[in-house]
Amino acid sequence: MIRQAALDALPVREAVPALLSALDAHGTAVLCAPPGTGKTTLVPLVLAGLVGGGPRRRVVVAEPRRIAARAAARRMAWLLGEKTGDSVGFTVRGERVAGPGTVVEVVTTGVLLQRLQRDQELDGVDVVVLDECHERHLDADTAAAFLLDVRETLRPDLRLVAASATTDAAVWARVLGHGGPGDAPVVRAAGVSYPVETVWAPPARPVRPPHGMRVDPAQLAHVASVVRRALAERDGDVLCFLPGVGEIARVAGQLGGVDAEVLQVHGRAPAAVQDAALTASQHRRVILATAVAESSLTVPGVRVVVDSGLAREPRVDHARGLGALATVRASRAAGRQRAGRAGREAPGAVYRCWAEAEDGRLPAFPSPEIRMADLAQFALQAACWGDPEAAGLALPDPPPAGAIAAAREVLVAVGAVDPAGRPTPRGLRMTRLGLHPRLARALLDGADALGARRTAEVVALLSEEPPREYGDDLAAAWRAARHGSDPYASRWRAEARRLERAATQDPEGLSPAPPLPEPGTPPRTPGNPASPAFEARGPGRSPGSGAAPDDLAAGLVAALAFPERVARAKGQGTFLMASGTAAELPEGSPLRHAPWLAVAVADRPPHAASARVRLAAVIDEDTARAAAAHLLTEGEEVRWEDGDLVARAAQRLGAIELAARPLRNPDAALVRAALLQGLRTEGLGLLRWSPDAQTLRARLGFLHRTLGGAWPDVADDDALLERADAWLEPELSRARRRADLGRIDAGQALNRLLPWASGEAARLDELAPERLEVPSGSRIRVDYAAEHGQPVLAVKLQELFGLAETPRVAGVPVLVHLLSPAGRPAAVTADLASFWQGGYRAVRAELRGRYPKHPWPEDPATAEPTRHTNARLRR
Repeated sequence: MIRQAALDALPVREAVPALLSALDAHGTAVLCAPPGTGKTTLVPLVLAGLVGGGPRRRVVVAEPRRIAARAAARRMAWLLGEKTGDSVGFTVRGERVAGPGTVVEVVTTGVLLQRLQRDQELDGVDVVVLDECHERHLDADTAAAFLLDVRETLRPDLRLVAASATTDAAVWARVLGHGGPGDAPVVRAAGVSYPVETVWAPPARPVRPPHGMRVDPAQLAHVASVVRRALAERDGDVLCFLPGVGEIARVAGQLGGVDAEVLQVHGRAPAAVQDAALTASQHRRVILATAVAESSLTVPGVRVVVDSGLAREPRVDHARGLGALATVRASRAAGRQRAGRAGREAPGAVYRCWAEAEDGRLPAFPSPEIRMADLAQFALQAACWGDPEAAGLALPDPPPAGAIAAAREVLVAVGAVDPAGRPTPRGLRMTRLGLHPRLARALLDGADALGARRTAEVVALLSEEPPREYGDDLAAAWRAARHGSDPYASRWRAEARRLERAATQDPEGLSPAPPLPEPGTPPRTPGNPASPAFEARGPGRSPGSGAAPDDLAAGLVAALAFPERVARAKGQGTFLMASGTAAELPEGSPLRHAPWLAVAVADRPPHAASARVRLAAVIDEDTARAAAAHLLTEGEEVRWEDGDLVARAAQRLGAIELAARPLRNPDAALVRAALLQGLRTEGLGLLRWSPDAQTLRARLGFLHRTLGGAWPDVADDDALLERADAWLEPELSRARRRADLGRIDAGQALNRLLPWASGEAARLDELAPERLEVPSGSRIRVDYAAEHGQPVLAVKLQELFGLAETPRVAGVPVLVHLLSPAGRPAAVTADLASFWQGGYRAVRAELRGRYPKHPWPEDPATAEPTRHTNARLRR
């Protein structure tokens, strides 16, 4: 029996007529309705004609999370007074509850994408509802783009609703209006919302900001204390938002002894716990939840929300192939969603674990996943859809070019697309496995080597990272899952069974992976390209026998999935991955002494030089070579290393050097390039710089600064090296090592840069003389290398008697450093005439007593210049 009273109590019912009218007129619409209004439950039932008396239609509702899909289907079935699987069913990865009479089916967006790839017309489906589209998950964005393409080209009758729990509907109105005369209509539903008091509850002492996955334990302890405070100050259930499963477990551990039932709600939680959280209780509860409870689930009985202010977002280092979830500050939009949960049924309160002054500095909305995530799966979806560049897809945000390029490299490496980006038959099969392309490659190729069951079990471990208590050894985690009775082990077994079935099927006649090489096949080399398949057997083991021990089998599958993460030991628990990234294992890890690893899970904290290995398996070099065959190269390497030229023939697996031997006659062009790199790295000081050469460089630098024109720029090493052909040849091409560079006369080489063609070179001594003759007859060297750029003439004061004007070079007055008879600095001037009239008197008064044997005339401008003492002058 339909629960009409419950249906009538849902606030979204007031917006249903406007939504139906918008769909009749435009075929698309955006529905904005706060959480708890019934947008996920009542609206699909009305669209399907199960309530409200409308025509019967088949409706597909896409949810971003499995827990939300199950909960929505159960709630709708309850409203109809039926069992799940009758009129309303659901399909998530590895689980389907639906029957021939099902007209409303709730699916995850990932399942919807797979269906679209198999059946672009979505035959038999009349309406698709994309729920929680405000969260901007990549699968939801992609599904919307594909559905709009279907509407435009194949199914103009297909109706599409984007349901959002926020009021920011402009983006989706624009997207759903793609191809039409304007934006899609926006229908808004008002929720029944009670006042929510905000309590700012920042920590008493500063806590470290989150980095990577890590959250300061002091922050979690503070959140637990705020939960206790809320229990003491308020009535009703407490809903506490935390970024992840680990943080939920740690806060739960600190809530022992509270007078309430503590429930942990997240995507991995057992169904019984999820159902308990979604059902009203007679006992007071504390529900510790991830973002799944922001809008996807409605938790009854909540009067208080404790918001940690933290969330998880994907981050990818595309250059190193490392991806991970990162803990970030939650957006203001997420904060509003969380706070609203306290006011669904009665007035409530939100305790925010940060200062009010920080709130305005938080991001307004969560970042779209397409801007941050690994796009390999998206790129394969787009390629199989027929748009490898994703240029024609109506996406809310375009994919970053760098991320798409990195994704294309991965897809080519695993054989999913050809170099032009077109999907291969293998790629078409991969996209229907419901796995990341890396894991799909491991499943298909590993099944031939190990058998479908064992490969599927390891891939299932990789598709959902095992709990930390399973350890960082993938083979040990595999054994723990086999014998485990915890919720993770149950999910793992179900996923392994699904993958085993998928690995043994060849849907629609698509080609399987290339066959394994037969025994005795020559080893793969750069001249003998490897097929994507992999051989994992020792002597006497046959292809597909699955006879490899668990450790090798786990490593094999991980290496197939992440070939650029095969890693060789460097010592003391450090490894070098084929990608070039260093990786470290924690103290106490059983893998620290392995010679080779296949790294399955790693992350790199901000500002860290090395990645942290969180899950890996032991492999040997042969396994690494076979799994990462596309990274195997062999060739001449001539480079500047450790202060000299190194020339060798090297075999490498990505960044890992496997073998090397010295080269007797390396390519001359490579040698020259390496020597130039050495000069760039260590500077032109590698050449032979005599004092005359240094002086010439300074003189030419002065003329370039002063006159420019034909006079070359020689002061900057980079500028000189850009013109190496003009002044370092032929000596540079004859050099073979560092010592040869030291024999090149830099002064002789610089002479080649003089402006000989214009004739200006002949004026070098005139414009920038090496020495200047002073009144005493001495020829004094001019310093053109002074830091301030003005030439310096350092000369004894007595030698300039009678000189009225400051000497000039190239029209620039020199800076005269006047020295005492002992050669010590006495004064500095660029205006000699002014010095004679003023500054000289102070210098004379100070020095004539110290040097009485030297002349100190009262009028130096008319005195006779000299290098000698008074006695010698009298002689």
